[in-house]
Amino acid sequence: MPLPRFTSLEICAGVGGQALGLERAGFDPVSLVEIDRDACATLRTNRPQWRVLEKDLRDFVPDEDHRDVDLLAAGLPRVKSSATVKRPEDEYERELLKATIYLVHNVQPRALLIENVPDLVTSEEFEDLRSFMDEELKFLGYRLSWHVLNAVNFGVPQDRKQGYLLALRQDCGPFQWPAPHEDPAPTVGEVLKSSMAERDWPYAADWAQRADRPAPTIVGGSKNRGGGDLGPTGTKKKWATMGVNGGAIGDEVPDKHFPWLPDANDPALLPKLTVRQVAKLQAFPADWTVCGRKTSTYRQIGHAAPPPVAEAVGRAIAAALVAGSGSPN
Repeated sequence: MPLPRFTSLEICAGVGGQALGLERAGFDPVSLVEIDRDACATLRTNRPQWRVLEKDLRDFVPDEDHRDVDLLAAGLPRVKSSATVKRPEDEYERELLKATIYLVHNVQPRALLIENVPDLVTSEEFEDLRSFMDEELKFLGYRLSWHVLNAVNFGVPQDRKQGYLLALRQDCGPFQWPAPHEDPAPTVGEVLKSSMAERDWPYAADWAQRADRPAPTIVGGSKNRGGGDLGPTGTKKKWATMGVNGGAIGDEVPDKHFPWLPDANDPALLPKLTVRQVAKLQAFPADWTVCGRKTSTYRQIGHAAPPPVAEAVGRAIAAALVAGSGSPN
């Protein structure tokens, strides 16, 4: 018996990691809202049938097609705590989160899913935002569930904690967050060994043996600073222990002339990961095309929600929707 299909509205859709996972779980977007031009091109290239709206969420006005969708899903830029908001531009991420909550007033979705930093769920520094969301959504008749999931527990080769808020209308059934997979996630070496050997690098197997654990959290960086890298200093050191130069993103995997000196204490002697390899560590399918120049494509991938986690959450939401009214909108 085929699974039911549901409608969704995806905002701050980015490269499409969350939308792809939700699609696998049975959700078809009526629209996807995204401000970045390259990310919009990525969405249109991979799913020509999707309606992609290139605009700032704060300027988005929903039409009749958006109202009463089954799911409003938001992969919002990472919010800052009130303690770190020092300048007007630091408020941008918080403004988008509040715009999402106000959008619920207009759209009235059966379910709302917000994905963001785990601290939004657990830290006292975000108590003001949690209180705002609790008050607004409960006033509208939603019941709320906060949770933190780690992508490594869902087959993603990466230690990546994600904070979630799920709000359900009263016509939905009970909801249960997805349980971790029983099997461990693959290691960086297992996932990238074949790609490291594509240009006949003779040390690919040795490298893979050293890269014997899941990746640290991949971050996309900010448009307000330079080119892409694999994270702050502490994260780069973790990458170095796995034989990876985390200081930049590579154009190609190493060739047969590239050395293998993992204990030389010089990151420049270690191979860099390419955007395509980073996409593998984010568990994107090999045929997912990312548009733009190298720094833009890396940032799109780095900011994404891994599709397998979104799929697991989406299936749990779908079960709650079916258990409620029994049919999609």
